[in-house]
Amino acid sequence: MNTIIRKSVLSVAGLAFAGGVFAGPIAAHANPVDSKPVAVAVQSAKPQGDQSRITLNDEQSANVKAIIAATKKAGLPERAAVISIATSLQESKLENLGHLGDKNDHDSLGLFQQRPTSGWGTPEQITDPAYSTTAFLKGLKQVDGWQDMPLTQAAQTVQVSAYPDAYAQWEQQATDLVGQHWNS
Repeated sequence: MNTIIRKSVLSVAGLAFAGGVFAGPIAAHANPVDSKPVAVAVQSAKPQGDQSRITLNDEQSANVKAIIAATKKAGLPERAAVISIATSLQESKLENLGHLGDKNDHDSLGLFQQRPTSGWGTPEQITDPAYSTTAFLKGLKQVDGWQDMPLTQAAQTVQVSAYPDAYAQWEQQATDLVGQHWNS
């Protein structure tokens, strides 16, 4: 269960307990009412802005699993995997991109479009999903308070993109993918 959902569940449980403690004695003396149980849905915070979604092929799905595996190996929580996957969705649509010639943004490569000339690693390292994810996570861990900041702010602080708000559009799909694959 991811941290946001866990906190939401604990908040609802705390409110329910407090309500029972204070309303319990009053309710015990009230007239019985014929009522039906009500289902309560607990949701995580709403992702920022309009959301995008793509259908993943086998390579993209394998890259999702590689990002999750690297996140677990780094000892980081699900939120780190969500930020990583959303970042990769924005940067490469989860495709491990090599040099794209004239279409390339400088010397950007791999899932996160990291640049060898910016110190992310060699081209071979950057195009290794485990290495590139670990490099991204190393940067994320250096961001003070990344766990509690909006996804796009955390991703932008690591990536320093020309389009800082673009990461937010992938938060729901990244959250869904982590939910689907974290325990598999």
